[in-house]
Amino acid sequence: MLKEERQAFIIHQINIHNKVLSSDLSVQLNVSEDTIRRDLNELAENGKVLKVYGGALSKSFQFPFQDGNVYAKEAKKEIAKKALNLIQNGMTVLVGGGTTMIELSRLVPDSLQCTFFTISPLVALELAEKPNLDVILFGGKLSRNTNIVAGAQVANELADIKVDLCLLGTNSISLEEGITDSDWEVVQIKRAMIKCSSKVAVLSISEKLNSVQKMKVAPVRDASYLITDLDPDHAALKDFKEVIKLI
Repeated sequence: MLKEERQAFIIHQINIHNKVLSSDLSVQLNVSEDTIRRDLNELAENGKVLKVYGGALSKSFQFPFQDGNVYAKEAKKEIAKKALNLIQNGMTVLVGGGTTMIELSRLVPDSLQCTFFTISPLVALELAEKPNLDVILFGGKLSRNTNIVAGAQVANELADIKVDLCLLGTNSISLEEGITDSDWEVVQIKRAMIKCSSKVAVLSISEKLNSVQKMKVAPVRDASYLITDLDPDHAALKDFKEVIKLI
């Protein structure tokens, strides 16, 4: 594989999953980790990715938030619109982080009266613009890799609440392996989010379907809804339809 092809593959994986690990890319591309590190360094120098220890991040994680760096923006807007239909006045809603959640926060109507809990400072800032919302941001260590707060303090705070609905982003999802991620701290927080929620909606662009990361968050059946940019009757969702409600 030519260097240009290899780097195009790397960028595509980062766009879909937001984060990649050098060790995973080495296996997927059948090259040494030194080769991957050189590729990532070059891509970072050219402003295409954000290099971090052990891998790289999508530029959508760069602060201040840049709309132009959002991958599949229109698909994420479509997902956000669908997710909003689950939220009713008076509900208590728990929201994760990521660009889809930011799109959802921007689309919340000014008339909605709800309490929102979130682990994302960026989501909290967007929600705070809405006049009839109570917005509660969990305290904890801010992860530079994900722009969410994580750690034991957040997990303990989550254990003390019960919400009507959790809107959960995902790195990867498949029927066989469930909801998976590549960051152990994020896995623990997502598990705590699911546990404290009466209903859970997983939000995912269609390109993440049937992909797998190393660490399991939960089986698909632990969620109430799967919201994608596809029509619920799309062929790609046929198998999911047997175990989870599609929106």
